[in-house]
Amino acid sequence: MKVAVAGTGYVGLVTAVCLAEIGHQVTCVDVDKNKIECLKKGKSPIYEADLEELMHKNKEHLTYTLDYHEAYPKADVIIVGVGTPERSDGSANLDYVYTVCKQIKEVSKDDKVVVIKSTVPIGTNDDIEEWLNQDSPIHFYVASNPEFLAQGTAVHDTLYPSRIVVGIEDDYSKKVMADLYHPLTIEPYCAPYLVMDRKSAEMVKYASNDFLALKISYINEIANFCEKIGADITEVTKGMSYDSRIGSKFLNAGIGYGGSCFPKDTKALHWLSKSIDCELKTIKACIEVNKNQKIKLFLEAYSDFKENIRGKIVTMLGLSFKPNTDDLREAPSIDNVELLLEHGAIVRVYDPIAIENFKNKFQDRVEYYSSIDEAIINADLVFIMTEAKEIKEYPISNYKTLMKTPYIYDGRNCYDLKEVEKAKIHYYSIGRRKI
Repeated sequence: MKVAVAGTGYVGLVTAVCLAEIGHQVTCVDVDKNKIECLKKGKSPIYEADLEELMHKNKEHLTYTLDYHEAYPKADVIIVGVGTPERSDGSANLDYVYTVCKQIKEVSKDDKVVVIKSTVPIGTNDDIEEWLNQDSPIHFYVASNPEFLAQGTAVHDTLYPSRIVVGIEDDYSKKVMADLYHPLTIEPYCAPYLVMDRKSAEMVKYASNDFLALKISYINEIANFCEKIGADITEVTKGMSYDSRIGSKFLNAGIGYGGSCFPKDTKALHWLSKSIDCELKTIKACIEVNKNQKIKLFLEAYSDFKENIRGKIVTMLGLSFKPNTDDLREAPSIDNVELLLEHGAIVRVYDPIAIENFKNKFQDRVEYYSSIDEAIINADLVFIMTEAKEIKEYPISNYKTLMKTPYIYDGRNCYDLKEVEKAKIHYYSIGRRKI
């Protein structure tokens, strides 16, 4: 099939490349000239494992363009994968989605299936279909097709999805979508393929993401409680994980969730629930818990140093919201760096992938290092913000050897407490005893 994908961010670009991998002819459309030039050179504008390799492998099936006039009329299916950032009140901003839909309506010459892959509030697909077909000589069929990829594993998640969810209201788009995804429903991928109404499909996305966010916030609250009563959250979650109803995933206590999905989607669903007078109180609590959890390391260090960290050298290890990505959206590192600078600390940072993005945000307000050794020499404190492999495998004894005062605040519980005790360092982690 001929497919056009609007947007070359995480969702759009990964979707496009994976559809090319399963045999479709795909055109990627974006308004960012720099992105398109980068893609034409075979370079991905985002860091994602295996993405560039698949781009090169499928270069005969991929085209990149700024010209939607050329791309959309030729496509059998147009997938909208642009951002829906949150507004100041928490609601989703649909401006980019409607801009693309306006372009589609402007240039299309025959009936089109328009697939909304962007995360949108419930009812948006119905509204878009109605809007597209107003005073139109052709017919637009709109399908909801939420994505469930996770950054760092996005390519695998797209090719081997836990499920493909399609929300449709007509037989024509039902057939087109079945043809589009047929290769992923057979060997070697064998993805479950679920067809439902559009509102239910939209709700699956929010309900899934917000459930996972709730699970994270719940276990973080339990971890905070464990600190007060002297229990160990790692033992608690181990005991919980053997219950098949609970499972072991998303039970790692830490400094909260970040990224492009959980923060935005919890706020959006909370805003929507309030707007229809059906407030979801669990989601409201989840947002509040996460907001407080993100700055736990700063508050603990601030207390330990008797509210005086001015002039202290603080090294932050890990900057992205999770390992194996350079994405800083809603990353706890940002909140903590801002607080440290506000209170007069000297901040050093290290990350195996996200340094350049961090430089774009903080410029010369912090010091940048390419190795952990260099970053912690003569430091007073270390904040561990992500559980990157390089950080988890770093020798604990080096903190004692290289730092001025080895105070470690571990927001991801990277180290075994017995090993920490042997190293004789000051160590705080989430939901465990302080050493």
